[in-house]
Amino acid sequence: MSIPSFGVGTFRLTGQAAVDSVRNALELGYRAIDTAQIYGNEADVGQGIAEAGVKRDGLFVTTKIWTEHYAADKLVPSLRDSLNKLRTDYVDLTLIHWPAPGNGVALSETMKALAEARALGLTRQIGISNFNIELTRQAIEVVGKGEIATNQIELSPYLQSRKLTAFLKEQGIAVTSYMTLAYGKVLQDPVLARIAARHEATVAQVALAWALQLGYAVIPSSTKRENLASNLLARELRLDADDMAAIARLERNGREVSPEGLAPDWD
Repeated sequence: MSIPSFGVGTFRLTGQAAVDSVRNALELGYRAIDTAQIYGNEADVGQGIAEAGVKRDGLFVTTKIWTEHYAADKLVPSLRDSLNKLRTDYVDLTLIHWPAPGNGVALSETMKALAEARALGLTRQIGISNFNIELTRQAIEVVGKGEIATNQIELSPYLQSRKLTAFLKEQGIAVTSYMTLAYGKVLQDPVLARIAARHEATVAQVALAWALQLGYAVIPSSTKRENLASNLLARELRLDADDMAAIARLERNGREVSPEGLAPDWD
């Protein structure tokens, strides 16, 4: 199993903005696209893919199952609906979007249904999102070690989640970082600005390069073609040990997303 290290996110993008972002990203060379049922943009993403004209086998498409579809009799039908919207016979990766503890559906039931979706060929890989250590352990117990491709979690220079990421590494589960720019807050950080100036790079490139060098996959989004192109250059930026140490010191548990009723007890 492998997860592309660099993709384009589509959170908060709908309609023509989502279509254009996906098409522009693919034209610029992106090949991984991240969406979700709750984003309400799977059809827009599908249109963007179609307009870009990239062959399906050259793409890596991820979607996420929303909480109302966690029951055994709902997950597979909901994924089939997502595939119709995305104009594809399968996705490369399907995630459980939030643990949603206490939502009335046992995690074991949801994970078994997700494994069924893979067995049916609807998704090539399966994974989780926003899971803490204990819930990740429970998910592994259901589907087996080595079966969970990634845990997609909020990570940024301000929220580094070292305990969780160390555990995921031990388990062979890839880390996918979302909100790597902390809703843009890190773009004003003076430490990152100094590092960026020294490398003749943007602050966004520095934050993304930091995550990449730690071995995480990243999925930044933008409605602007020039920003999509600029973000992609983070793959070529190499931060030195002093840069990485300086960024490590920016940790402040700066979580941006923790919806009540969906989020777990964070590690």
